[in-house]
Amino acid sequence: MGSSPYAEAADSMPTPSTPAGRDGLAALLERPGQAVIALDFDGTLAEIVPDPEQARAHERAVPALAALAPKVASVAVITGRPAGVAVRYGGFSGVTGLDHLVVLGHYGAERWDAVTGTVRAPAPDPGVAAVRAELPGFLDRIGAWQGTWIEEKGRAVAVHTRRAADPQAAFDALREPLAELASRHGLIVEPGRMVLELRPPGVDKGVALSEYVREVGAGAVLYAGDDLGDLAAYGAVEKLRSDGVPGLLVCSGNEVPELADRADLVLPGPAQLADFLAALARRV
Repeated sequence: MGSSPYAEAADSMPTPSTPAGRDGLAALLERPGQAVIALDFDGTLAEIVPDPEQARAHERAVPALAALAPKVASVAVITGRPAGVAVRYGGFSGVTGLDHLVVLGHYGAERWDAVTGTVRAPAPDPGVAAVRAELPGFLDRIGAWQGTWIEEKGRAVAVHTRRAADPQAAFDALREPLAELASRHGLIVEPGRMVLELRPPGVDKGVALSEYVREVGAGAVLYAGDDLGDLAAYGAVEKLRSDGVPGLLVCSGNEVPELADRADLVLPGPAQLADFLAALARRV
């Protein structure tokens, strides 16, 4: 990269492993006012915990975002959680410096803007309500209730296997039956780390990110995620790069090889991602 700002920051920031990633970081550093910083929540801004209701943004994440947000076009948190829940668990509301923050919840079906402090959302899909009502009895009938539990997500519903005696075996056993249940009600199954989420089709993090980047008119984009649900956002960034918009793909942790192998930069987890965002804020 020669004498680019990235080269000057090399001692204090980790180096992307790919030319496209290095170009994306250089563009972000050179033109921060045109950049969108997009981030997953669970596993990226917050550590993965046994009980998702106990997830909270890492203690250094919000200060880093508050330092970075005023210097870029926008910061967007894109999550499968309801937007209001992500705002509450993230501690994003009322933070000085986060006026440029939006939370795209339920894969973009809901939107919370820091400026207004309100959530905009369409009517929920009736298939989700039907699955929610059927799911407890369904799990009981197929003998998969032991150690699994249901997370209500408003516009989606998720089955976790992390507490089962053999989490991976429970996960594998549930994939096909839950896919059949989802299909009967016009839904799809989104797999994650020991969780299977049943939600409406046609919405994912890639669609949400692409639409938001177009809305902002971004000239560069960074996306950070940690799980299979982030692959669609990775694909959106790769498409943007092919269209001439530089992008940087960051992976939080390396527990999902499908994601880590496509990333330009792999960081150990939310703590290191928060530190990277703080370093980025200092450099721009």
